[in-house]
Amino acid sequence: MIIVLKQNAPKHDVEKLMSMLSAYDIKVNAITGAEKEILGLVGDTTKIDIEAIQAQHAVDEVKRVQEPYKNANRKMHPENTVIDVEGVQVGGKKLTVIAGPCSVENEAQMIETATAVKASGAAMLRGGAFKPRTSPYAFQGLHGEGIRLLLEAKKATGLPIVTEIMSAADLDLFADVDVIQVGARNMQNFELLKELGKTDKPILLKRGLANTIEELLMSAEYILAGGNTKVILCERGIRTFETMTRNTLDISAIPLLKKKSHLPVIVDPSHAAGISALVEPLSFAAVAAGADGLIIEVHNNPAVALCDGAQSLNPVQFDDVMKKISGLAEYMGR
Repeated sequence: MIIVLKQNAPKHDVEKLMSMLSAYDIKVNAITGAEKEILGLVGDTTKIDIEAIQAQHAVDEVKRVQEPYKNANRKMHPENTVIDVEGVQVGGKKLTVIAGPCSVENEAQMIETATAVKASGAAMLRGGAFKPRTSPYAFQGLHGEGIRLLLEAKKATGLPIVTEIMSAADLDLFADVDVIQVGARNMQNFELLKELGKTDKPILLKRGLANTIEELLMSAEYILAGGNTKVILCERGIRTFETMTRNTLDISAIPLLKKKSHLPVIVDPSHAAGISALVEPLSFAAVAAGADGLIIEVHNNPAVALCDGAQSLNPVQFDDVMKKISGLAEYMGR
């Protein structure tokens, strides 16, 4: 339920309303916008008498929210959420680009790649320390050592780091990580999402490869319901009947998510296609559709990458893409 307050409602009228709401077993989130102040009611609101609320002097309008995701819903939070990551504004006026290798392999690889992507305009560094792989025989990542190498790259370049978590048992290793990524395979790992809801870390939540937009928003709701408001949604392609690409990038998800939710939306064109030559056009499409950012795989030498070399750009290719994207982003007001 949403309660829209009257502009400049007297303080004592608002206090009377809040006292009335306190009688119900609900959570009240106050959102102050540029023009309106809204009270978002989360919990069992079926017993609340809408007419009684509407009759209060401080109230301008009362609406019920039908969607099951309340905290993630734009109706509850009309203005865009902007998440600050070490001075980088995700969801703000500027397009945010995150770049780096699929997997952290060694110190030289990370420092060289981090230096290159920063020079090309990337705002954050990505790299997988824990790698969920289809095959149990594939490279699984360096785990704690991988996070240490990411932190070394951050020390050398100043770029905030983004890396994926697979188990809540590893949370202590992520103490110095700037953004914790939840991969597609863990989007509905609800116990993990609950634990991340208790943290104060920005969470980059990737859409599952066979999940709907509403299911993505419900997964975000798990984190938000735990008290962590710093959620970044990521469209990374979904599995369809098409076999010429690794996945199919759902461009329509971007404007739909922006319409349904206030949370920032970024796009992963690398995993969407699985083909490095498609990263550039898919990046253009994502920016044109209104994405707040991109997360692109870049490796200093993709030919010898231990993971996803076929979809990774080399630093020269990434620099070229960034130059072209900057023009489109400027045209889009980003």
